Amino acid sequence: MKSKIQIAFNNCKNEKRPALITYTVAGDNTKKNSLKILDSISKHADILELGFPHNTPLADGNQIQNSSYRALKNGIKLKDVFDIVKSFKRKIKSKPIILMGYYNLIYQTGENNFLSKCKKSGVDGIICVDLPWPENKNFAKKCKKKSICFIQLISPTTSNMRMRGIIKDSHEMCYYISMLSTTGGKLKISPKMIIKNYDKIKKISKNKKVVIGFGITNKTIKKLKKADGLVVGSQLCLEISKSIIKRQNPVTKLGKVVYKLRKEIN
Repeated sequence: MKSKIQIAFNNCKNEKRPALITYTVAGDNTKKNSLKILDSISKHADILELGFPHNTPLADGNQIQNSSYRALKNGIKLKDVFDIVKSFKRKIKSKPIILMGYYNLIYQTGENNFLSKCKKSGVDGIICVDLPWPENKNFAKKCKKKSICFIQLISPTTSNMRMRGIIKDSHEMCYYISMLSTTGGKLKISPKMIIKNYDKIKKISKNKKVVIGFGITNKTIKKLKKADGLVVGSQLCLEISKSIIKRQNPVTKLGKVVYKLRKEIN
């Protein structure tokens, strides 16, 4: 039986376009608005990444850090993250949701307990930023037993030998970090070079889906259309920040932004 993530990629392939993957932080700017934002952007996004707020998000730049800060200030806990996923899935079961965050929250909750909560709430995949291969092998196996996709990370400095091991042990998809930077930075290398590196990964295994993240905005997304999927996160977090400052509705704003992103890759 195909997973919701596989089905989403297949649908995009049939439409001859990459999957649009959005990232927002759970609870930003409120728990209620976070759910409304997911509802709004799900009309145009193919896969939804939802970050669990963290007080030291080391891989993230200012925009996602600001989102995490707002969520934590609002008292958002891991339980609230699962509540948001559960509420969303009651309305839209078919849309895949991937949780993204750091291992200490998983460790504190207990791996088995965390995965049980993921399964009950309807989580389809997990990205754990600071649990690299091969240290993540056991946790990845636990994810697979629960039919939850564990998404491996590949960077520009990953060696070919290491890359082969990562791809071999990956589930439905891998996440290629486009550049050596935190999230939200401007592209430091050309889209052509990113696609060149992407092609190297795809040559190892054509069957595994590879998505590109970091530095993806409405200005760069069109040049990276060749990828299986493209992740936009910091731009969305920035739009929430702008909406709050201007006293606008972030739900409406993000719906429009994601609609425009989708048009760029159609």
